[in-house]
Amino acid sequence: MQAADGGNTIESVTIRTPNQVRVTFRGPFDPAGATTANFRFAEAAAPDAPMALEGVKAEGRVVTLTATQALHATERYKLEVVDPPISRDVFPTAWATLVTLFLSSALINNFVFTRYLGLCIFFGVSKKRDAAVGMGVTFTAVMIFTAMTSWAVDTFALQPLHLGFLQVLVFIGTVAAVVQFLDTMLRKTHPALHKSFGVYLMLITTNCIILAVPLLNAQGKVSAIEALVLALGSGLGFALALFLMSCAREKMELARVPKAFEGLPIAFALAGLFALAFMGFSGLDFFR
Repeated sequence: MQAADGGNTIESVTIRTPNQVRVTFRGPFDPAGATTANFRFAEAAAPDAPMALEGVKAEGRVVTLTATQALHATERYKLEVVDPPISRDVFPTAWATLVTLFLSSALINNFVFTRYLGLCIFFGVSKKRDAAVGMGVTFTAVMIFTAMTSWAVDTFALQPLHLGFLQVLVFIGTVAAVVQFLDTMLRKTHPALHKSFGVYLMLITTNCIILAVPLLNAQGKVSAIEALVLALGSGLGFALALFLMSCAREKMELARVPKAFEGLPIAFALAGLFALAFMGFSGLDFFR
């Protein structure tokens, strides 16, 4: 984590898990000020509820704060010093943000198994492994291209012109154009794969995940690299869900399934089991 640039007193602030904060000043720090009463450290979402500090250690320009609770390298915090008077926002490092964003979209908050989006294509194409892999690759490519195109249109056109109310319409139009291009290309170059997709290829246009990612990017006002990572993680997460489900459904064809559960009912049961398994990723902290 690095402090936001806003003065020449503090050079940097680094979170050292599990519970230490390393503050580097631009000049020597008075050891007399190395007391818990002289520092105030709180989460950015709750600046009026400072964390309890159990120790402060000064070594030249570096002051190390030890909190009584665990800290996270991907969270935002607020640091205040009484003497000299400083108030500084502490932001996550870029690489920690990107890694967390990728893991969250692909595993922790998988759009299929935790948010239950995109189920139409998910159940329709996951009957065979080859079709599932092809759809996963196609879906990821469409996701990345449409997310980046939508981000550019929203950032450089809709927001400057105050046309944010057209986001959904513009994003759907962008997705439709990309899917139509892929449909034509696959029909000419890979007719067998195109036939295995059937109507589900065109249904990507109205897929909830394809539309959700550009909307999340627009709502969060993210940077281009963050939009790309979210799109990549979401697309690969959907591809992973398709692959796992297709493997399970192919195995189920050889199993003795009660007649009442054949087809879609057993597929819903399998999806529920996968959703329970993915709940194990809940609370995963890569930086703890």
